[in-house]
Amino acid sequence: MLIKTKNAWDISENNVTSEKDYFSRRDFIKAAGLIGAGTAASLSMPGSALSQEKLKTLANEFDGRDIQDEQTDARAILNYNNFYEFGMDKDDPAKNSHTLITEPWTVTVDGHCENRGTFSVEDLIDFNNLQERIYRMRCVEAWSMVIPWVGVSLSEIIKKLKPTSNAKYVYFETLVDKKQMPGQNKGIIKWPYREGLRMDEAMNPLTIMAVGLYGETLSNQNGAPLRLVVPWKYGFKGVKSIVKISFVEKEPNSSWMRLAPHEYGFYANVNPKVPHPRWSQASERRIGDFRRRDTLMYNGYGEMVAHLYDGMDLRRNF
Repeated sequence: MLIKTKNAWDISENNVTSEKDYFSRRDFIKAAGLIGAGTAASLSMPGSALSQEKLKTLANEFDGRDIQDEQTDARAILNYNNFYEFGMDKDDPAKNSHTLITEPWTVTVDGHCENRGTFSVEDLIDFNNLQERIYRMRCVEAWSMVIPWVGVSLSEIIKKLKPTSNAKYVYFETLVDKKQMPGQNKGIIKWPYREGLRMDEAMNPLTIMAVGLYGETLSNQNGAPLRLVVPWKYGFKGVKSIVKISFVEKEPNSSWMRLAPHEYGFYANVNPKVPHPRWSQASERRIGDFRRRDTLMYNGYGEMVAHLYDGMDLRRNF
């Protein structure tokens, strides 16, 4: 069965952007049974169901009471993804990502860790211990969503790989394949797409490696077969279609930092008080909602993460 535990970071299911709104097109292949011992392979089939039952989210202090009156318009959220490997328009990933082959898939692990090597998704992800996490997602472009991811805490993967004391940061890379990812034929970004986290950020219980959403296997346009989700940071930190994990000693230079260092910093924490050089971050528009709302510090997860940045200048470390 798909495991769901009480967590202090969940948002009420009432506030989730609907599956119909989020996906532009899906051909759902129903799995034979509930995910559990001996049946986890059903998840590896793109579009397969993770569970025959709709997952329930238990009420807790982060149950989304502050956003209970929100509603998402289906027409506003169709085809809305940033995944430049498939094109720059919001609907390009849904139109073009059918070329991505996600099985078989391997992830190379290197750097300051004991278990270096090449691993399958199944080596890294415990498919018998999946959790649903309903998170706010805030884009640096000042729009937002609420998404129910399925995955495992990144800390579980890191513990398997056994980083040494020299590992201060975790560095991730996306696949580079211009045939599978036609957007890479354009020099939008210096490929591969790279992102990183400080080790304590990576080990925070909010940080997950997602393999699904809406109880379904992660779709190609959303970063199949596995992607990073860090809900208190702007969405560009959520590197997709990961093929490499490196444990490094020095702060890595991520893709957007290389492209525009005066606009995109390493930390990328959601902060309404620190504007982007070209627009304010003080408010946001939830997809499908035409009114704007105030941006929440750390995207509303300050209770869980603010201590990570005690004493830091959040304008300098943006």
